Amino acid sequence: MQKFARKVVNNRKLIIIISLILLVPAFIEFLVTPVNYDILTYLPESMDSVKGEHIFSDEFGKGAFAMVMVDDMKYKDVAKLKKKIEKIDSVDDVIWYDTVADVSVPTEILPDKLYTVFNNENTTLMAVFFETGISEGRTLDALTEMRHICGEQAFISGMSSFVLDLKELSHHEEPIYVAIAVVLALILLSIFMDSFAVGVIFLIGIGITILYNMGTNFILGDVSYITFAIAAVLQLAVTMDYSIFLWHSYEEQRALGLEREDAMTEAIARTMVSITGSSLTTIAGFLALCFMTFTLGFNLGVVMAKGVLFGVLGSVTILPSLLLTFEKLIDRTRHRTINLDFGKVSGFVVRRPLIALVVFVIAIAPAFYGYLNTDVYYKLDEGVPQTLPFAVANDKLADQFGMRSTHILLIDSELSQKEVNNMMSEMEAVKGVNSVLGLGSLLSPAVPDEIVPNSILNMVKGEKHTFLLIASDYGTASDEVNAQLDELNNIVKKYDEHGMLIGEAPGTKDLITISNHDFKIVTAISVLAIFVIIALVLQSLSLPIILVACIELAIFINLGIPFYTGTELSFIDSICISTIQLGATVDYAILMTSRYKEGRLLGYNRSEAVKLAHNASAPSILVSALSFFAATVGVAVYSNIDIISSMVGLMSRGAIISMLVVIFILPAFLYMFDGVIIRSTRGMKGCREE
Repeated sequence: MQKFARKVVNNRKLIIIISLILLVPAFIEFLVTPVNYDILTYLPESMDSVKGEHIFSDEFGKGAFAMVMVDDMKYKDVAKLKKKIEKIDSVDDVIWYDTVADVSVPTEILPDKLYTVFNNENTTLMAVFFETGISEGRTLDALTEMRHICGEQAFISGMSSFVLDLKELSHHEEPIYVAIAVVLALILLSIFMDSFAVGVIFLIGIGITILYNMGTNFILGDVSYITFAIAAVLQLAVTMDYSIFLWHSYEEQRALGLEREDAMTEAIARTMVSITGSSLTTIAGFLALCFMTFTLGFNLGVVMAKGVLFGVLGSVTILPSLLLTFEKLIDRTRHRTINLDFGKVSGFVVRRPLIALVVFVIAIAPAFYGYLNTDVYYKLDEGVPQTLPFAVANDKLADQFGMRSTHILLIDSELSQKEVNNMMSEMEAVKGVNSVLGLGSLLSPAVPDEIVPNSILNMVKGEKHTFLLIASDYGTASDEVNAQLDELNNIVKKYDEHGMLIGEAPGTKDLITISNHDFKIVTAISVLAIFVIIALVLQSLSLPIILVACIELAIFINLGIPFYTGTELSFIDSICISTIQLGATVDYAILMTSRYKEGRLLGYNRSEAVKLAHNASAPSILVSALSFFAATVGVAVYSNIDIISSMVGLMSRGAIISMLVVIFILPAFLYMFDGVIIRSTRGMKGCREE
């Protein structure tokens, strides 16, 4: 490590030049890597809803669909509008009542069901099918053009409409996330670092590695909008520690009288050793997300694991090169810092360890109960402002047509019309089903065959499948719609064992099913992986139990608070936060425990070792947690996208809670279990037990 460190110091100018050159391809790849705003695409391929989407696309050439409502427009004008929409690129079909009969045909002879599906008081409804998927660029471009053509008289609902509004909102907010994080982090660094320039240099070094990380996301094909929105902020938060440690180590070596190049060489070598265990636990926490069946976890986990790795590499190559290059600027901007002395707190913690134990015992039960019982929501459009155009359209569709969700049913095209009609009748009797629209609805005896366009057959009937539209009174992700989907599935299986329901509600139901499984798997894997890493780093069997227990208490408190405040979390929060908080903040516990272990090995008794470890590590833990908090809390407060603000807010609060647990409870555990630790930790058996 000394040789590597010396090469970094000797080649610092070359490192800066290469790092700047690499920014060019990284920035280009960052710009061209697609962002996926439809997280249902991360459902596993084995799900019926996903299989059905592929069939719908391959056989019918259809992807997304939307409902368009037009107010106070004559039928002949609606027909003209329909033709304009049909000409838009990526629009495959538009179904309205003139799809079956010319607008000159009296509406009285149309089937009642068909008429009521498309008309209500002064509003007319059209179903628009697109050639491309929900979040594909051509679909969103088509929706943008539709909104322009239709004007204020029209309201467009559906998942693609939600994605379009979400994309526009995200594009507006994402640069501000980074700006807020940078400003707050810079303020904090200016307070706790002894030079104003140091904070700026830290952020430049970390910023370079963030761009490298974002630029290499092309290997995933695309990144989810959640990953894209929080990756930079989260990487800044979790890798700031490495920069702080390098700087403190460098300052220590300078204080010992070493010249700047020798001091930086020693600081790089020490940093590489010290952050190995820290970075491994953080990376393990993120990689645990890759074991989710819902592959959004893989997307987020890989991006953040890469981010930590880039952060580690940058902290021992780019950052020291920048610090040495701009040393004069650093010296000119030096100032007095806050003196963080935890001597009194350290003494109190050692003298009163039973207080911490009592707090732990009292807190664990209600925290765990809240953790298990916090309400979770799965409705993807619930966490954005309900004033957005898609939300207004959804409310109108629900109020005027009783459609809170729409399912597509794919069935075998060989089923007889009689079987299909019987199945439709059974489905219409299911509670909450507003209407079922298929060939049976369109080919009513009341409509002469000659006025039914032949194209209607090709529109809804493919080579192997026929599709039907089912309008539901129940909203996506509700208990009612999930029960309804179960009942509809039972009916369709009687007629066609391979029939399947697709759409937002069926996809979300599948998401709910796998989320419960993913939560258990990811939590177990992260705890096990981090337990093993701590055991190897500290060479102990007891210390991993103590450290993980402390951080798990912090996690239970963090994720239990919403239960007592009546706050719903998004489903992704409950899966990801426990893993991220464990991986990112267990470092605090490792730092203090390492200092305690060093003290015991140097011959200090347990009181002295714990007190010295606490007093030495508490300031670093405080600054680290506050850095994490500063980098994330602003985004949590500012963001109008709940799935992002909630996740980042939980991270920021989790850092503070973990810090408090480590500073006030962990030392007491180290003190009380000192004998057990000595007997179960390699190299400590020679320490005197008390």
